[in-house]
Amino acid sequence: MRFFALAFVLFCSLVGFVRPATAAVEARIHISSQRLEVLVDGVRASEYVVSTGKRGYRTPTGTYTPQRMHKTYYSRKYHNSPMPNSIFIVGGVALHGTNDLRHLGKPASHGCIRLHPKDAAALYGLVKDHGMGNTKVIID
Repeated sequence: MRFFALAFVLFCSLVGFVRPATAAVEARIHISSQRLEVLVDGVRASEYVVSTGKRGYRTPTGTYTPQRMHKTYYSRKYHNSPMPNSIFIVGGVALHGTNDLRHLGKPASHGCIRLHPKDAAALYGLVKDHGMGNTKVIID
């Protein structure tokens, strides 16, 4: 009986029935164009307009893995400003929704990557579904 159970487990792992592969999510922020490109398994899924750090407030460049996520969050540093659907990547820097829609497409933040609230919710859901460990944030 043990032999058949072991053989079945081995067969399932070889055929891939144990667990399907999780899609890899890449969020590529292009500071020069103020755009965020989202790829899932290397295929472009969406593109959003963002606001990155304004003069004197740098958005860090590099490759990051999300560290924590909050559906509802308020900035302790900047007057309790709402940061819905926050995905923190390094220190206090996050991708998050904003109510300051008129500045999207221009550098306007204190270093975070601001998105339209609907776009932030979509990105948050995508990262939540696929897992922070399967998500890469690239800022250039």
